[in-house]
Amino acid sequence: MTHSAVHAQRFVISFAGFNRPWAVWIAHRLEEHGHRVTLQRWDPQRSPGLADALDDLARAAGRVLLVLSERYFSAGTHTEEEWNTALRTVTEAHPDRFAAVCLTDAPLPTAVAALEKTDLWGLDSYEAEYRVLRRLELPTDRVGAETGRRGPRFPNDPPEIWGRVPRRNPRFTGRNDVIGRLRAALADAPAGASIVTLLGLSGVGKTQVATEYAYRFASEYDVVWWVPAEDRPTLRERLADLAPALGLPRGAGSYGEQIRGVLEALRRGNPYHRWLLVFDGCDSPDDLTDLLPAGSGDVIITSRNREWASRHTHLLEVPLYARPESITFIRRRALRLTGEEADQLAEALEDYPLALDQTAGWLADSPLTVGDYLQLLRRRLDSREAVTVSDDYPLPFPTALAILLNNVRENYPDALHLLRLFVFFAPGRVPLRLLREFPADDVPEQLAGLINDQVRWNAALNKLVQFSVVRLEYSDLAVEEGGGGTETVQLHRMVHGIVRDNLSDEEADQLARAVRQVLAAADPGRPTDSRLWPRYAELIPHLESAGVLASSNPRIQNFLLHCLRYLILAGEYRTCLRLAEETDDAWRAMLGEHHDQVRELSYHYGGALRLLGHFRRAEVLSKTIADRLTAERGDRDLETLRAISTYAAVLLNTAKFEQARLLLEHCFAGYRELLGEDDSMTLNAQNNVAVVLRLLGRYPESYEADLDTLRRRERVLRVRHIATLSSGIGCAMGLRLMGRYREALARQEQGLKLNATVLGENHPQTLRAEHNLGMCLRRSGDIAGAGARLRSVLERSTRVHGATFPWTLMVASDYATYLREYGDIDEARRISEEVVRGYQTQLGLAHPYSIGTVGNLGLVLRAQGEREAALSLCEQALVGMRGALGDRHPWTLGCAVNAAGCRNITDRFADALDLSRDTLRTTEQVLGGDHPMTLTAQIALAADLRSTGRMEEAQKHEDAGLKSLARTLGPQHVHTVSARQRMRPYWDFEPQP
Repeated sequence: MTHSAVHAQRFVISFAGFNRPWAVWIAHRLEEHGHRVTLQRWDPQRSPGLADALDDLARAAGRVLLVLSERYFSAGTHTEEEWNTALRTVTEAHPDRFAAVCLTDAPLPTAVAALEKTDLWGLDSYEAEYRVLRRLELPTDRVGAETGRRGPRFPNDPPEIWGRVPRRNPRFTGRNDVIGRLRAALADAPAGASIVTLLGLSGVGKTQVATEYAYRFASEYDVVWWVPAEDRPTLRERLADLAPALGLPRGAGSYGEQIRGVLEALRRGNPYHRWLLVFDGCDSPDDLTDLLPAGSGDVIITSRNREWASRHTHLLEVPLYARPESITFIRRRALRLTGEEADQLAEALEDYPLALDQTAGWLADSPLTVGDYLQLLRRRLDSREAVTVSDDYPLPFPTALAILLNNVRENYPDALHLLRLFVFFAPGRVPLRLLREFPADDVPEQLAGLINDQVRWNAALNKLVQFSVVRLEYSDLAVEEGGGGTETVQLHRMVHGIVRDNLSDEEADQLARAVRQVLAAADPGRPTDSRLWPRYAELIPHLESAGVLASSNPRIQNFLLHCLRYLILAGEYRTCLRLAEETDDAWRAMLGEHHDQVRELSYHYGGALRLLGHFRRAEVLSKTIADRLTAERGDRDLETLRAISTYAAVLLNTAKFEQARLLLEHCFAGYRELLGEDDSMTLNAQNNVAVVLRLLGRYPESYEADLDTLRRRERVLRVRHIATLSSGIGCAMGLRLMGRYREALARQEQGLKLNATVLGENHPQTLRAEHNLGMCLRRSGDIAGAGARLRSVLERSTRVHGATFPWTLMVASDYATYLREYGDIDEARRISEEVVRGYQTQLGLAHPYSIGTVGNLGLVLRAQGEREAALSLCEQALVGMRGALGDRHPWTLGCAVNAAGCRNITDRFADALDLSRDTLRTTEQVLGGDHPMTLTAQIALAADLRSTGRMEEAQKHEDAGLKSLARTLGPQHVHTVSARQRMRPYWDFEPQP
């Protein structure tokens, strides 16, 4: 049958709320085929019986399609026999009116066979649609057809970003009215103001409602992101975590910069415009109001604070359970209870969801009758120490919590020991792997037996989960799979504090020591291996809670040093600096100024200072150590060489290049003699020599050192080691600075792919690779590609590190020179002026980076027609660079090219000619006749010769320059074309990392 011959039909789709994404998707697909569909959520509790509820469905116009799953049959408290009877009755009375699709492979009532169900479990969208159409006896020749109307996502396809949404509660009961009102409030809100606050008592189920909504409507969002919002630091951290998922850098920058980037991306709807953010547990509106996103997405807030009503959000009350909901929930939680006993418990607890969860969980595994348990509750209620009685709720959650913890303490000692261990990790998520893998040495006796017995361990954990003391969280897999496999255990902050506060100092010390051993045992041991970084990331949050920073145990101290090394390598400089500062104070007081561990700490401390731009502090710290070790051990000792290398690295940042070169070459020779040519320390030293040679303008020597280091690292370490990848970037930079642009571009394109794959797209080293790629693209003539790369890196670096961060200033300088030639000249000036201010403040007026960027600003003024001001700045840069680096450094020669150009346009032709002749002569000697800067100087000299009437000599230099440019760069390269058009060339100063 063809589509044109098919008449539109009507269908009613009956579904459990849990399976709403499937019902919506099936309805959309049927509508795309021209049919009319009505959705009907299945709620048998509203009808006298199952048969009547099914009969009501049959009375609707059109065929009825049942979306079956375990949740369809557990929507009430009906037995399997009741279901079988109802299904047989209705299918006999209404033959051919019912059809079914099935979303599970679990056993279902036997009478389902009469529905001739078709299975959709585990299928892709094409096969699922095909089976639906075939079951409904509809044409299948247009499977996947679209009319252009945007529909919901296929339920087996999770949102593009699914961020730590709590595991779906398989016992979630009722709340359909609340979820319906929530959906309507979000849908009906004005554009940009879809914010709903779920309000209610603690434990009433606000979080559960938000979680269930996220799962039910997941197919309608591209991003679903969960933000714990109990306090502002945690809220900001989790909101910042969204940055890398949106294609923004996570990096080491301030949360403020990252959050601003996230909010702007959400407002613009780029890259995703269908998003849902849930801020869970925000009782202080002031903590969140300025962080609420605007745009085309939805926001849900859960809170106990009615003040949200005055903050431009729609307030939606989450009430206590209705009695039928309470009974259904209790009987799912405690299978041994009858309907009457469930009603008795619900009556006593006034349908308070969290209290029902905890008490029913306790009763599920206890022989105590409901009556006896209620007497226990009343006895506890007589003591006002653990309760807050109100007219609205006479048995509040603290009472149930107190009974719960007492029950654990008195009846489940293993669970209590495990709970006490948990509270010496940081509040929040603790990876179960940490708790299951550490050895039983040096732990309290009562814990040792538990650790060594996996059965007892699991039983204890299950008890804590059963009584809702802790919560298990799962990995982010497909939505329909409920979130994946167990990963972390989470303890509520209130329980965390109560348990920890009730421990004696002796108990606390012993348990904290045990947790420190847990963390140290989980140390992967190789912070330089990027494959192990996720494991280090799991450990960092718990260092302070467990007292690692102040530990006197050498094993724990070494573990902490590994963590700090990881933070440096991973680009988390600020976290490293904070932890290093705290540890430095503790260790100096405990161990003394000159202890080996204090010295080891200083390397990480100084590294964080240097990378964050605190060069003076880093120089003082590193020089002190280098001088002391040199005096004590001599300058050929391995530890002395390390200290000298660290000091020399800071000298590079403060532009003491020649002093740094002497020290670094000394260290390289020493390491090579003591350890051999292929030792990793030797290779690090050789890499440092390459860096200083590059900064000194000795590009061929630097490249050869980088290339040799790269080849050795590939052999000794591995191709994808972070140090090897760094050498690859160095080689690409060397090729570019030597003018071998095509080779540089090819190497850097491949290098960027490797860095992004191994380290992630937003790792600082990956950004460095992408920045160099942008520069390679520009020098190779791909102007558009260069601009896109440089702009992207600058935006991400600014968000992560801030505008005055050394790396950001470097990228900004290069982007401004790009804009001067190919973009917005006014924006180029603004950025150039900011870069000059930043470098002068951070490095001083005499630093080459301050000097060079002043020259760049002069070129911007030249382009804007301010010729005298441009001349002043370019002459200033030339004088400054000569003083800082001498007459023969490439940066000095570049400043000379620019100064000569400004002399020319201000009619100082003779002075311009003299400077151009001298510059070409020196450039040929320093860089060689075919280097792009030499050819730039030659074309510039030809222009100055023409200005003074020396046409024959000018033509000679112009012809020679054009011939060399065509040979080295190509006849159509942008530099060749500009020279052919007699556009005077200038030189851009490039700060180097």
